[in-house]
Amino acid sequence: MTPILDSSELLRFPILIADIGGTNARFALLLDAYADPKTFPVVQTADFANIDDAIQAAVLDKTSIQPKSAVLAIAGPVDGDEIDLTNSPWVVRPRVLIEKLGFEQVVVMNDFEAQALAISSLPASGQKQIGSGTAREGASRIVLGPGTGLGVAGLVRARRMWIPVAGEGGHVDLGPRTPRDLAIWPNLVPIEGRISAEQILCGRGLVNLYRAICITDERTPVQDTPAKITEAAADGSDPAAYEAIQLFATYLGRLAGDLALVFMARGGVYLGGGIIQKIIPLLKADDLRAGFEDKAPHSALLRETPLFIITEPLAALTGLAAYARNPRFFGLETNGRRWGA
Repeated sequence: MTPILDSSELLRFPILIADIGGTNARFALLLDAYADPKTFPVVQTADFANIDDAIQAAVLDKTSIQPKSAVLAIAGPVDGDEIDLTNSPWVVRPRVLIEKLGFEQVVVMNDFEAQALAISSLPASGQKQIGSGTAREGASRIVLGPGTGLGVAGLVRARRMWIPVAGEGGHVDLGPRTPRDLAIWPNLVPIEGRISAEQILCGRGLVNLYRAICITDERTPVQDTPAKITEAAADGSDPAAYEAIQLFATYLGRLAGDLALVFMARGGVYLGGGIIQKIIPLLKADDLRAGFEDKAPHSALLRETPLFIITEPLAALTGLAAYARNPRFFGLETNGRRWGA
């Protein structure tokens, strides 16, 4: 049986870094500790039978460089030698990657652990603040992001290291607050009898919310994808689509505020993911911020907590690159998640 490498051992360059979501796979090569990542075109997971074929076609066939290590961020829980993606049929098998593609070392983490690593050093140009609040140096941070699913992770500072905390926070309950919410909620499609945050705050969740609004108002739903809803909201052709986007922002703000309280995230709450970057021009920042601060009896605490939208399009790769350059700056638990040849 191949032994697990000691977690303090540095990774060998060149290093392949990859952000693998339910829909898109993003790859880059890090030639050494000082080089900027060399990125490759984004590929669709649905276009490949497995991650092995995607790495071969999207990276190895496009360069003469043979990476010695791989650091992969996967949209799903990392547990064992066969890692299932939550919203994709891909199964990641690190030992097969080593045997088939020639890696000497493979590290696998949750995709929102990578997002958490990114917010440890995100430049000002890669973020946009919504409302008031000042980030406290060394304080806990939270990142959440709606995309194919809804990812959540924390980031805490201890012993001079940033420590990412992965979880399944996207599956907590999300409940109605206002009379409009109470009218819409019975028309949402539940999952096993409950409305989780991910039933609203992701791509399919936006469609779920839009359809529920239409049913509530006795309209016929005409949009069937997140992209169509966003387009219809932008051009004003569908009032239900516009309301869906605004309520999406309010509900995302509420959940962000809940998580800020859980982690006492005085270092900031960061909103990322593919959906948020697409709908930024349509969002009412005041609604987003109001939902975030609406946390009596702790509204004053939330008013002091900064809220950011991540505008860096490849934030997860930024976090992976930071980790790959020097893993010892980060308290990432690699026991059972790091394989060697």
